[in-house]
Amino acid sequence: MANVLPFFMGHQAGSLGQQGMSQMGLGMAIAASMVVLTMFQQFLLTHFRGYVEQLLRKLFKSLDQNVQIRFTDDSMDGPKNHEAYAAVETYLSSRCSAQAPRLKANSVRDITTPVLCVDVGEGVDDKFNGVAVRWQLVEEEKDKGDVFRGGSRKNRYYTLSFRKMNRKIVVEEYLRHVMEEGKALKARNRQLRLYSNSASGSECYWNYIMNFDHPAKFETLALEKEKKEDVINDLIRYLLYGPPGTGKSTMIAAMANLLSYDVYDLELTAVLNNASLKRLLNRIPCNSILVIEDIDCSSEITNKREKNSQGDEKTEKIFERVTLSGLLNCIDGLFSANDGGRLMVFTTNHVEAIDSALLRTGRMDKHVEMPFCGFEAFRILAENYLGIEDHELFAKIEGLLEEIDVTPADVAENLIARKGKGEEDSGDECLNKLIEVLEKKVEENRVKNAELPLL
Repeated sequence: MANVLPFFMGHQAGSLGQQGMSQMGLGMAIAASMVVLTMFQQFLLTHFRGYVEQLLRKLFKSLDQNVQIRFTDDSMDGPKNHEAYAAVETYLSSRCSAQAPRLKANSVRDITTPVLCVDVGEGVDDKFNGVAVRWQLVEEEKDKGDVFRGGSRKNRYYTLSFRKMNRKIVVEEYLRHVMEEGKALKARNRQLRLYSNSASGSECYWNYIMNFDHPAKFETLALEKEKKEDVINDLIRYLLYGPPGTGKSTMIAAMANLLSYDVYDLELTAVLNNASLKRLLNRIPCNSILVIEDIDCSSEITNKREKNSQGDEKTEKIFERVTLSGLLNCIDGLFSANDGGRLMVFTTNHVEAIDSALLRTGRMDKHVEMPFCGFEAFRILAENYLGIEDHELFAKIEGLLEEIDVTPADVAENLIARKGKGEEDSGDECLNKLIEVLEKKVEENRVKNAELPLL
């Protein structure tokens, strides 16, 4: 028994040792398998991940019957993308008020009728030629890299969703319809602005002066109906001429309101040289009116030398100014561009003083004389200022206007109802006051003509 027991115990210990070694080997085998499997997975992911993802996308795309287009508001993507976003937003403003439960209001020139737009997270359904589409406004946080580049910290965009089978009509017809309608609505609602040029050092630039809120419209313009229609039907390049007070500036305001164009008032005496003039004109965007007033005074600008206190020229310093040939070249270059959308208007009190090179067709396509106030223009002024369309005194005023030359501004000044002692002048009082002024002018003309020597 003594010999057997140690043998048994030794045999048992050896079995346990072998079992431990087996378990250790199994663990090492499992660990090695995990390493190999991980390496194999990394190999597969590195070499075949792109193919797998592509196959999955194709699979999901084949199952999804919808198409989605994104219109971003991020100006970093370029001005054209922002214009498309703005056109979409304006287009949807006319359709979202009856659908979306949450809206945002954008103020426009007419503050009493703000533009209602879709709020973030809201959707709008639309239909075009029987095709149903859905718009939705989405807002997301930007990546750190995009925030670092500047701009807003949030990325805002519209998504347009529609059925795949309607892709052709949506892409080729519906989107063009949205862009055209949106841009037209935006042009009607946007705030017009007035700009003027100035110079600093060797650089010339445009300055925003103020919002352009002139009330003038062609309907209220004191001008014959035929002449107004002629101007409206052919808005290209104009020379407006006539005495001061005949409504040249008011005509420009009516043009701007009719077309929804910004106004760029060019003061040639503030332009340093021909090169600066060219840069200024090239910076005028589309949908703008370029105005050069009193061109008869500006067209004589030439190279000038600085003079000292004794009146002698300093030949060492020369002020280069805009020349007539430089102006003509800039006009021809600006309006030969293909983008169009610009209107140029010159004004003058003395058309005979303008160089014939400026007057030729192609530079000033329309010459519009702003005449003295006739009876038709007076009737428009009477309706504008007094709300009177006809009156027993009109016949007498018509006769007086035929005898003298008086500007619409002079007539309007006497039609303005002035308040005094808490009361306003009535229409009769204003008309009688105008008749007194006209009669006085008629008498002055008779006296002047009587004093003229006979030829």
